[in-house]
Amino acid sequence: MLAFIEGEIVSAKNGVIVLENKGIGYELNVSNATIAKSNLSDKRIRLHTYLHMREDSVTLYGFHSQEEKYMFLKLITISGVGPKVAMSILSGIELSMLVTAIVTQDIKTLSSVKGIGKKTAERIVLELKESISLETKDIEDAGVILEDQDRDTADAVLALRGLGISQKDAVRAVQKAKGQAKGIEDLIEKALKNI
Repeated sequence: MLAFIEGEIVSAKNGVIVLENKGIGYELNVSNATIAKSNLSDKRIRLHTYLHMREDSVTLYGFHSQEEKYMFLKLITISGVGPKVAMSILSGIELSMLVTAIVTQDIKTLSSVKGIGKKTAERIVLELKESISLETKDIEDAGVILEDQDRDTADAVLALRGLGISQKDAVRAVQKAKGQAKGIEDLIEKALKNI
């Protein structure tokens, strides 16, 4: 219904950004990452949006990137994870670390996020690992070596694909970031910046 809203920042604090567009103030629930990126930008920004409607309320959520919105939409498909919990997850852990934790089945990192217990973390991994992972054949077709010494490269490509980034762009971004990165988290983070 609403793909994005572009406007002037009226306020940005406590998980809420108010954007003014043509005399209308839109209140958007956002993650800490979106607030941080918005505070670093100019006064005019564009936020990707998701409109959540219930019988008793209508809530608008905002995201600094398509990838963040994509992960939010993935998270809310999980039983017991509604929009508020999904936003809490996105506020409690960097997007690249979240994807890495899911791909590598790192329950400990996921359950360290405030409001996420071990059972919810296990459910997130169980339900999302497949949908944000690629078949080995797809990775090999893209020219990514799956030998043990290059496992970080393969996992980074999986993580980027999990954010909805095309195979070609994911491989290119990871290959470009590979020489400068130290570890899988750093590789994913640098690859995201290359997109």
